[in-house]
Amino acid sequence: MKAIIIDGSFGIDSLRIVNQDSAAPGPGQVRLRMKAQSLNYRDLLTVQGAYNPKQPLPLVPLSDGVGVVEAVGEGVTRAKVGDRVCPIFCQAWLDGPPDRDRLRSTLGGPLHGTLREEMVISEQALVHPPAHLSDAECAALPCAAVTAYTALFTEGDLQPGQTVLVLGTGGVSLFALLLAKARGARVIVTSSSDEKLSRARELGADEGINYRSDETWWNTVRKLTDGRGVDHVVEVGGAGTLEGSIRSTAIGGHIAVIGVLSGVKTSLAVTRILMGYLRLQGILVGHRASFEALCELLAAHELHPVISDTFPFTEARAALELMARGGHFGKIVLEVP
Repeated sequence: MKAIIIDGSFGIDSLRIVNQDSAAPGPGQVRLRMKAQSLNYRDLLTVQGAYNPKQPLPLVPLSDGVGVVEAVGEGVTRAKVGDRVCPIFCQAWLDGPPDRDRLRSTLGGPLHGTLREEMVISEQALVHPPAHLSDAECAALPCAAVTAYTALFTEGDLQPGQTVLVLGTGGVSLFALLLAKARGARVIVTSSSDEKLSRARELGADEGINYRSDETWWNTVRKLTDGRGVDHVVEVGGAGTLEGSIRSTAIGGHIAVIGVLSGVKTSLAVTRILMGYLRLQGILVGHRASFEALCELLAAHELHPVISDTFPFTEARAALELMARGGHFGKIVLEVP
């Protein structure tokens, strides 16, 4: 079977297609024939060597995917041959609070990821995606969708009528928009593109702010909420946007700190956090139980992920280059023949 690896050194140009032996599943394991994978910004950083420069190579990258069970090991009960399933991001995190071991069981680094035709994993690390979704849509779920669900529901306890600020229009942000609207929340979206803001409104966004033309966008957020601020922020920007997110949040509000698109280090006025009684929650995707609850919500509302572009499995390099340019709206997907 074919796999794509980061070979020898980091960088998109270091990706290589290699042949690997097909492995038999052991007790409690299943072998998947992969149907599709999707990209996350973490994958790009991993390939570039910016996520973990100490990551041993070679590595099969990518964390998201969907496959069909083609073989099962002894004692397997959670899946059968022919089932369509998604691997979970943290392979050892099934429920409950995280710990060091659970958070180090992640696909696409340090563990080999999904960018291959076959993979063998524990039956405990699988989720059955909603039947109404295509393979490409299922492949988009394990990281971005679960992250949005964890931020808003598992940790955020989002309630109908609350207001959510979503930064940008990447995978996590668009899932947060869809899930928040399904919950009956009001959603404000920011972007540097008026075109993307228009598309976000078509998906249900109530307000859109172009942060390029409106450099003090947090003041606009305040105006749009009658000076109160938002109840939840899906904070994917990192260092460059965190202070603006804090300024945008209502007293007692919740900020889900998810991404580092604009940097990893910043200086903050801590008094804003104290006086605002704010809760900043770091989010690293989530556990299997959240993934399963997400699937129930998607099925109940027949929600569909937003797919930006699809590429053949062998064109992973071109897909990553598109992500690096930021030329996508929604998820970038690879399809396995």
